[in-house]
Amino acid sequence: MNRPIRSYVLRQGRTTPAQKRALDELLPKYGIAFSHEKVVCARPLVLEIGSGMGETTAEIAAAHPEVDFIAVEVHGPGVGSLLNRIQSGELKNLRVIRHDAMDVLENMIADASLAAIHLFFPDPWPKKRHHKRRLVQPAFAALAARKLKTGGILHAATDWPDYAEHMQHVFCAVLQPATKGLVERPVTKFEARGRRLGHPIRELFFTKGKS
Repeated sequence: MNRPIRSYVLRQGRTTPAQKRALDELLPKYGIAFSHEKVVCARPLVLEIGSGMGETTAEIAAAHPEVDFIAVEVHGPGVGSLLNRIQSGELKNLRVIRHDAMDVLENMIADASLAAIHLFFPDPWPKKRHHKRRLVQPAFAALAARKLKTGGILHAATDWPDYAEHMQHVFCAVLQPATKGLVERPVTKFEARGRRLGHPIRELFFTKGKS
């Protein structure tokens, strides 16, 4: 049986004692276990794919208490860090799923249910032979479009020009261009690093029109 190509590698990064404690004690409280049950939400719902260490995710959630956010992340240190931010910020509108994003979209998110999808600085897999590992592929774009509400926004950002062009091409096949996101995106550590390296930051917005 062919295994699907993953857009990430589970690296053995160092998990701090605080992050480990959060994974043990806070994930049951602030996490959502992967299942084949759809998430039910009465308020606008935003799915962030790849929340990293969680700084941006927590900042956005704190600024928009009227919106519910689910962060999807696989790396333990990042999940632990975000869980600690949820607790310290007393964020009642942010939860975490530690699982593969494609599986979460397919199995846990109802069609036409998301107000927005956030995809900030996904792994660019810069070597050409690794481009097949990039998350943004036609299958992902089609799935994301299916999960957005009419008028919903897909908000992406990258500091790799060729990945930006690839995203533009792939998403425009299933969504319409937009001029802004559902919420304002604060500057991330990845973005600051990219600017220092002279990488141009590309912000991309797409919306789901009426069928």
